[in-house]
Amino acid sequence: MNPIFTPDPSSIPGSVSDSHSPSRLVLRGATVVTMNSAREVAPLDVVVHNGRIEALHPPHTPAPPDSTILDLRGCVLTPGLIQTHVHLCQTLFRNLADDLALLDWLKQRIWPLEAAHNPESLYLSAMVGTSELLRGGTTTILDMGTVFHHDAVMQAICDSGIRAFSGKTMMDAPDTHPGLAETAEMSLKESCALFDKYHGAMGGRVNVVFAPRFVLSCTDGLLRELAAEANRRGAKVHTHASENREEIAEVFRRTGKRNIVHLRDVGLVGPHVLCAHGVWLDQDEIAILAETGTHILHCPSSNLKLGSGFCNVVGLRNAGVSVTLGADGAPCNNNMSALMEMRLCALLQKPIHGPQAMTAEQTFAMATCDGAKALGLEQEIGSIEVGKRADITVLNLNRLHTGPGESTIYGRIVYGARDEEVTLVMVDGHILVQNGQLVRVQTHELLHNAKGALDSLCARAAI
Repeated sequence: MNPIFTPDPSSIPGSVSDSHSPSRLVLRGATVVTMNSAREVAPLDVVVHNGRIEALHPPHTPAPPDSTILDLRGCVLTPGLIQTHVHLCQTLFRNLADDLALLDWLKQRIWPLEAAHNPESLYLSAMVGTSELLRGGTTTILDMGTVFHHDAVMQAICDSGIRAFSGKTMMDAPDTHPGLAETAEMSLKESCALFDKYHGAMGGRVNVVFAPRFVLSCTDGLLRELAAEANRRGAKVHTHASENREEIAEVFRRTGKRNIVHLRDVGLVGPHVLCAHGVWLDQDEIAILAETGTHILHCPSSNLKLGSGFCNVVGLRNAGVSVTLGADGAPCNNNMSALMEMRLCALLQKPIHGPQAMTAEQTFAMATCDGAKALGLEQEIGSIEVGKRADITVLNLNRLHTGPGESTIYGRIVYGARDEEVTLVMVDGHILVQNGQLVRVQTHELLHNAKGALDSLCARAAI
C-alpha cells in the first residue's frame, strides 16, 4: 500500500463507507451559505446520507437515531469551492520558475521540467496539489496535465477524493520541446484511451477532458480532429487562450487571426469549451465567446505574477460571457488557494469599474455555482440544496482578521478568509479534511517523498 495516503475503503469490494463518513451525518448549527437561487443564508442543520444532502432542517431538529452529529456552531458552511483551471502536474515546480514572462517561463523552465517527469514524480506532484487544494476548501477542479504518463495523475485524483475533470496536454506542433513531442495520431489515441478508462470513474467523481495546450502548441489538423472527437463523445475541451500579448502576436503571425477567431474556425467554441485566461480579448472575440457560450477561466494571481495583465471580468460578464476562477499552477502563482483568487478577482476590478463592481457575492458565486455551471454540474454541486452531492466546505471565521464585525458573510469570506480558516471539507459525503487536517494523506511522508522525486526530476532536466 502506498504509505502517503489512506485509501477510501468504499472503493474496496465489500466495504460500504469509511470511518469518516457514517451512514447518516448531521452537520449541526453552522451558518449555511446556500448559493441557491434565492441566495439564502441561515443557520441550518445539514443532513448528509449516501453522498448527498438529504435534508436541511432548522437548528437542533431531532436527528434520526442512526446519525452521527458534528457540532459546527459558530462556523460557516458553504458549497465546496470550485477551481476551473489548475495544473496538478506542475505542483512540484513551485519556486522553480519565478520572475519570467509566459513564453520564457514555458520554454526555459516548465517544458523542460514537464519533459523530465516520470510516473512516480507525476503521481506525487498531483497528490501534493490535490492535498493543498482540499486543505484550502477546493472540492472540484478542472485540471490540465502534461503530455505523457497522465495515468499517474488520474490515479492520484482517484486516490485523493477530490472531484475532477482532467486531461493530458496535447502538443503536436513542429517546434514542441523534444521531450514532449507527439504526433496528432498519438495525442488523440492516448486522450481517447484515458477517456475510455477514467471518464465517469469513482461513481462519476472523476472525468476526462480533451486538453490542447494552446494554439501555438497544436497543428490545425490536431485541433480540428480533437474538436470532432470531443463532439462525438460529448466531452469537454480545456485550453489556454489570449493570456499574453507576445503569445497573441505569435498566433497572429502564424495564423493571420486572433486566438478566439482561430479556435472558432477549427471548431473549438461552445459551452463545452473552457479557455483559461482571456486577458487580451478584442470586441470580436468577446462577441464570439458570448454568442457561443464559450467559458473564460480567470486566474488573477498567475496573470499578475507572469506580468500578463488581468482579465476584464466585469466587462466580460456584462457582455454575457461566463467567467469562473482558478489558481492555475503552483510555479506561476505560487499558491493554489481559491480564497486568494477570489479576493484578487474582486479587488482587481474595482479601480477600473468602481468599488461597487465585482461584489463579494458575485465573486463567491464564480467559485461555487458559476463554476458548477461551467462544468455542466449545476444539478449536482455548487449550492447547498436537498438532493445535491454533499460537496461541502466549512470555515471558522472567528479570527482576528475576519471579525468582529459581521456585515455580509460574502465579504467576510472573499475579503478576509484564508486557507487556515477551513476546518472541514467533504466530497460526495466523504470527509477529507477534519479539524483542519487532511484525513487520507500523511503530509510529512508525502512531502518527503515529493522532495526526493523533485531532486531526481531536476537532475534529469539538468535544472
